[in-house]
Amino acid sequence: MIPMLRLGSVRSDFLLLVVMHLADFLAGSVGGAFGVAVGYPLDTVKVRLQTQTGYSGFWQCVRKTCKNEGLRGFYRGMSMPISTVSISSSLVFGTYRNILQFLHQLQHRSAGEPHHKAHIFLAGFTGGVTQVLVMAPADIVKVRLQCQTEPVQHISQDSSSKYRGPVQCLLRIARDEGLLGLYKGSAALALRDGPSFATYFLTYNTICEILTTENQRPGWPVVLLAGGVSGMCGWAVGTPMDVIKSRLQVDGVSGRRYRGFLHCITHSVRTEGSGVLFRGLTVNCIRAFPVNMSVFAMYEAVVRLLR
Repeated sequence: MIPMLRLGSVRSDFLLLVVMHLADFLAGSVGGAFGVAVGYPLDTVKVRLQTQTGYSGFWQCVRKTCKNEGLRGFYRGMSMPISTVSISSSLVFGTYRNILQFLHQLQHRSAGEPHHKAHIFLAGFTGGVTQVLVMAPADIVKVRLQCQTEPVQHISQDSSSKYRGPVQCLLRIARDEGLLGLYKGSAALALRDGPSFATYFLTYNTICEILTTENQRPGWPVVLLAGGVSGMCGWAVGTPMDVIKSRLQVDGVSGRRYRGFLHCITHSVRTEGSGVLFRGLTVNCIRAFPVNMSVFAMYEAVVRLLR
């Protein structure tokens, strides 16, 4: 009887461990998809401000897009990222939580002890870099469709420089630029997402720790506030590489301007000043607060439900 009871206990503990590890992947998937739906219109404005020179500012870009393309113009290319962001967000949150738990156990710290700040930063950095493998192809499709201002119905079937949809855009990039073309700007994407997600998770955990009673789960107001602020801090760190990433991704559509990553940085700063690296920062921060409030609210809700 005793061995049987022990075996049953081991199985229960194993199943609980599996559910806890999978919970973060699933919760990250749901939270990420919800965040994309909330923030996509402002993301379109941000990308156009970063890559095109025909706009004098945020509101002029909004008015021009609305006038020429209608509300659908703000959602160009959304089907691709919303279908892939579930995978990438799952990788970010799942990798982050499991690496954090591994580092915690590596130092033989008890489950009740708070996580070390350096471990949070390292786990967040790793999660951000890991998701680039999935994120890069979807991101280049998103950016190119967002920068295409001509209505889809006006694009001819034999047009050589226009995209009629996400799948057609993906296939055309692969055909014209090779499979590596789908990863154009991925170095800048990794340099954006590594430090950005490290800052993101560190800020979220710090705010929750400050505003929550010891050994208690953070309340929903704390989750919403910490999620919004962490998103803004993450974008404050990631915006310079976001600008370079977007420019490299659209480069070659209507002529080559940059010879590579470093040339893109030096050429952009030399011709437009250092302020170009922070173009779109205001939009990123405005968008980041509601988006990441939504992401963390959904993430926490799903994790608490599953656990």
